[in-house]
Amino acid sequence: MSVRTKPSTRWAAPVLAAAVALIPGTAYAGGGDTVGNGDVGGEQQSQGTRQGKNLGIETRIQTTVEGSPGSTKTGTLTPANSNWDPPACWYEPAYTPKQIEATVKAIRKIGFFGIGDAVGGLFDSYFKDGDPYKNYNLDKQGEGKFWAAAVDDKRKDEPEAKACNRMPFWVEDGEPPKERLAVTPRILAEYAYGQLPVPDTEVEMAPEGETKVNLPTWAWLDKARFKKISVTATLPGTGLSATTTARPVSLRIEPGTTDAETYPASGECPIEDGRIGTPRAKGTPADTDPPCGVRYLRSSRDGSYELKATLTWEVKWTSTNGQGGGLPPGEFGTTQDVVVREIQSVNR
Repeated sequence: MSVRTKPSTRWAAPVLAAAVALIPGTAYAGGGDTVGNGDVGGEQQSQGTRQGKNLGIETRIQTTVEGSPGSTKTGTLTPANSNWDPPACWYEPAYTPKQIEATVKAIRKIGFFGIGDAVGGLFDSYFKDGDPYKNYNLDKQGEGKFWAAAVDDKRKDEPEAKACNRMPFWVEDGEPPKERLAVTPRILAEYAYGQLPVPDTEVEMAPEGETKVNLPTWAWLDKARFKKISVTATLPGTGLSATTTARPVSLRIEPGTTDAETYPASGECPIEDGRIGTPRAKGTPADTDPPCGVRYLRSSRDGSYELKATLTWEVKWTSTNGQGGGLPPGEFGTTQDVVVREIQSVNR
């Protein structure tokens, strides 16, 4: 069973932050300052971090990518649904009883103005003296773990990353923690969403680089560069794993000026026959309308227009426990300069 932090223990967190900062050999790591990592009692210890004013861990989530982005330039998806707010932090299994005992003993060894004994005493009151745990739960070694907060390193500066402010709490093996932000397959899937390496969306164009006023410019994406991409997020030792898969579905063209028309009129170029848009075939008349592209109505004079191409990806997830479903579509776009010239005529 899980035990919630009692109000009487909350005063320990700010003092812990000071103690953690003084532990020798600390180094910056994903999610905070490293405070411990090693083999305690024959078990690999999670890497401790200072999460704001709390003791957390650097997440042990491991990710693997399937499906090459097909480009040396990649980015991450921006959810099309701006109201979607996946957790920036969560709780995951972190410390055995022996590891918590070793952590407190390490804090006690800090000799700076006696702060080690002071903070060690505070944590002994939480983990050892029965408020709420007794003797670090050593009698339950092998029966569960203390769960602690972990933060998505890409979101560590967001206010949401501070939502996990509980002290490490005990969870018996095989029992679901009574905590809303305890790691789940869906949280793993949402974490994987932010790790998807999607390729850039610089489109091929004809004419290339420079076009003419009132003549259609064809646009397309090389189909080899926008394949389906999957990221699997796994938390070792828990049996929890989830795979998030993104599949491109359409391309949106924004000319960079209101003095332009898009093909189709909506500016949304769908996937057809495994490709987005069609390369202009050699010998095609210059005034032929493309399935995907733009027609500029005014020249760019001495400058250029910034054409933006945004690819929309459909995102779904599956997991080891059978859960799964859809996640908000994601978008990733890039801009490129297009020079538009007036058609020069010769009067005889």
